[in-house]
Amino acid sequence: MSTPGHHESITVRGYETDASRHLNHAEYHRYGEHGREETLRAATVGIAALSADGIGPVILETTARFLAELVVGDEVDVVTKTTFGAGKTFRMDAELVRARDGVTAATITGVMGLLDHTTRRLVADPHGRLRTIAADRAAFDAVIQPPEGS
Repeated sequence: MSTPGHHESITVRGYETDASRHLNHAEYHRYGEHGREETLRAATVGIAALSADGIGPVILETTARFLAELVVGDEVDVVTKTTFGAGKTFRMDAELVRARDGVTAATITGVMGLLDHTTRRLVADPHGRLRTIAADRAAFDAVIQPPEGS
């Protein structure tokens, strides 16, 4: 992912490693989840605001590609890019980059939706709904990129 996105920094902790002494595979997904949550929070649409509006984010698909090892003490830059299309789903993809050498350690792709808590169905226009909830739409648009032509 070469386009700009939201950045969060995480340090690999000892209890997150496996018997091979590198980051456990499940932790990569957790780092991606942390990036997604912080992207929404930075765009002023945190979990509390979403819940108050009767919706919540749902992960419909996530895939991790492991490219390089992460070990205890590694600083990891989680770069999250969000894109919307015309449908009910959107993408929140993360790239995990080792700070010490700039190597991409993993990519986490994610297909997301917004679940209406009353109907238990996906919201038809997640980009529009998130813009409505955002306390600071300028911050929201700086982090979340709408589809071409909107």
